[in-house]
Amino acid sequence: MTALALYRAGTRLAAPYLRGLLRRRLAAGKEDPDRIAERHGVPSRPRPDGPLIWLHAASVGESLSALSLIGRLLALHPDAHILVTTGTVTSARLLATRLPPRSFHQFFPLDVPGWGRGFLDHWRPDLVLWMESELWPNMLGELRRRGVPMALVNARMSAGSFANWRRLRGTAAVLLRSFAICIAQSEAQAERLRRLGAREVLCFGNLKYSADPLPADADDLAALRTLLAGRDVLLWASTHTGEERVAGDLHKRLRTDHPALLTVIVPRHPARAAEIAGALGDAGLRVKLRSRGDTIDATDDLYLADTMGELGLFYRNTALAVIGASFGHDGGHNPLEAAQLDCAVLFGPGMANFQAVADELTAAHAAVSCADIDALETTVRRLLADETERAALARAAKAVAEKHRDVVDRVVEHLPPLRTRRAARPPS
Repeated sequence: MTALALYRAGTRLAAPYLRGLLRRRLAAGKEDPDRIAERHGVPSRPRPDGPLIWLHAASVGESLSALSLIGRLLALHPDAHILVTTGTVTSARLLATRLPPRSFHQFFPLDVPGWGRGFLDHWRPDLVLWMESELWPNMLGELRRRGVPMALVNARMSAGSFANWRRLRGTAAVLLRSFAICIAQSEAQAERLRRLGAREVLCFGNLKYSADPLPADADDLAALRTLLAGRDVLLWASTHTGEERVAGDLHKRLRTDHPALLTVIVPRHPARAAEIAGALGDAGLRVKLRSRGDTIDATDDLYLADTMGELGLFYRNTALAVIGASFGHDGGHNPLEAAQLDCAVLFGPGMANFQAVADELTAAHAAVSCADIDALETTVRRLLADETERAALARAAKAVAEKHRDVVDRVVEHLPPLRTRRAARPPS
C-alpha cells in the first residue's frame, strides 16, 4: 500500500478522534463555537452564483499575503466570488475586517476524506489557489479527481520540510503535480520544489511586496500618538514565547542611558498577555496593557499591545522596529510591513521564513540583522543616538518594499484560467 493510500485509510479511521480533538480545541478557545461544523466540511452559508475561486491560506501571515491577490482577481473577474479558507480563529477574525466585497471566509475542514468531499460538493470551485506550503493529501486528491485547475502560490518550503519530503519523494511529487503551476517566493524555494518533482515552477518574488500597508484608524492613530507622547518608542512586533523576556532584558540595559525609552510589545498571540505581563512584572519592569485601556506615565517601562489588528498603528508610531519570531526558532515574521511604514528595521538571526526578503534588505543597507541580544543592544543604542542613520535605514527599507510592488500582477498573469464550465459532480 502506498503512503498516500495509508494516509487516506488512517484519516478515515481517525475521524472519531478528530471530532474529539475539535471538541477539546473548542473548550480551549481555539475554535469558533458558532462555526465548528465548518471544520467537518459542513458549510455555514450558500454558494454564490457564478464562478467561484477558492483560496486557501493556513493562518494570519498567509491571509495577509493573499489580500492583494484577492483584490486583483476580483477586479479581473467582476462576476466571480472568492472563498477564503484558513485554519485559525485569529485569521478568521482578521479577515472579517479585511476581506473586500464578493469575498468571504470559511474554516478549512480537517483532512478527512468524507469531510473534504462534502466541502467540495457544496462549493464546487472553478479555480483553486493554495498559499505557501500546506499540502493536505486527501483534499488535493479529491480536487485532482474532479479536474479542478489548481496553483500553489507564494510557495515556500523550509530546509527542514524539504529534507523530510525527500524521504517521501514519490509522495511529494504526486502532491506537487496536483498543481498546474507552482509560483515560489524565492529561487531557493523554487529549486526545492523542482527537486521534489513539481511541474512548472516560476518565481517572481514574495507576494508580501504587493501588500497594502497595514491599516490604521485615524482617530485611533491620533489617540495613540497622544498616549505615547514624549517617549522614545522601541517596538517589538509579533513576538513569540521567550522574546518578551529578551525585550525586557534589553529595556533594563538601556533605560539608565535612555530614561525616555518605552518598549512596546505586540505579541503574536494576544491570549498570552497575562502570562507575559506577569513574567515581565516579576522581572522588575512596570508594564501597562492596552486591552485594559491603561494610560502611560513616565515611570512605565513596557506597553503590552495585547489587541488584534493594531500593528499598523504601532508601526506608524515608532521609528525603530524589531521583527518578532527572529530571536528563536520560529523563522521570523514579515519585515516589509515595518519597511512600508517608515520604520528602521531590525531582526535577529532566525529569519528563515523570510530569508530572501531579509537578505535583500540587509544587502541594501535597509535593515540590520543582529546575531544576539548584545548585537541588538549595540545597534539600538547607536540608532537611538543617531536620528540621521535611523531615517536613512527607514528610507532604504521603504525603497526596497516599493521596488517589487508588481509581484502580484506577474503572479496573476501566470495563473490557470478560471473555468467557464463547471465539471459534473463526481459520483460518491
